[in-house]
Amino acid sequence: MRKAIILGAIAILAIGCTTNPYTGERRASRTVTSGAGGAAAGAAAGAIVGAIVGGNAGKGAMIGALSGAAIGGGIGVYQDRQQAKLRERLANSGVSVTREGDSIYLNMPSDITFAVNQSDINPGFYETLNSVALVLKEFDRTSISVYGHADSTGPEDYNMQLSQRRALSVSNYLAAQGVMPGRLQAVGFGESRPVANNATEAGRSANRRVEIVIDPVDSQF
Repeated sequence: MRKAIILGAIAILAIGCTTNPYTGERRASRTVTSGAGGAAAGAAAGAIVGAIVGGNAGKGAMIGALSGAAIGGGIGVYQDRQQAKLRERLANSGVSVTREGDSIYLNMPSDITFAVNQSDINPGFYETLNSVALVLKEFDRTSISVYGHADSTGPEDYNMQLSQRRALSVSNYLAAQGVMPGRLQAVGFGESRPVANNATEAGRSANRRVEIVIDPVDSQF
């Protein structure tokens, strides 16, 4: 019975998690990592565990709510500040800054990042990546995934290799600007993750891209 109740508490906390569509990694969602959401989830789980361990559900709920709100509010505010700083520095750069839960997405069209069929970064894009690196160094309680994507033109194997090389180029450049290598991972997806129709030039252009996904490291909050 005790085991079943503890599992129930874990399930309550798991409701506030989302899955990274690329890596399958579980992470806290913004609904729960906001102060109110974190407090609610913490209180519910704390009440259950408090009742088991100490026979005091009320005390467990209070402790859980305080810790949940502190952790959740901290992550949400931290990512809000980082997103605002990225938008400020990347304005008019061609790089979009979007948010999904607590993850920040930077979308870099390959047309401005690389020459055709090349994985060397365009020198004209260095300043943009320098701005990204400055923010990433300031907000260092995050992990950084660099994803390379291609359109469906040409052999599939070639597209996979090109997307991997481009992801590595961006990752290595950020590391060279002082971002800790241990925070970075680079993955190439080739043509397997299109965001538009490859039947049109506009669609193929949208699919040729590098994404940077910035996730909070929960253990550091």
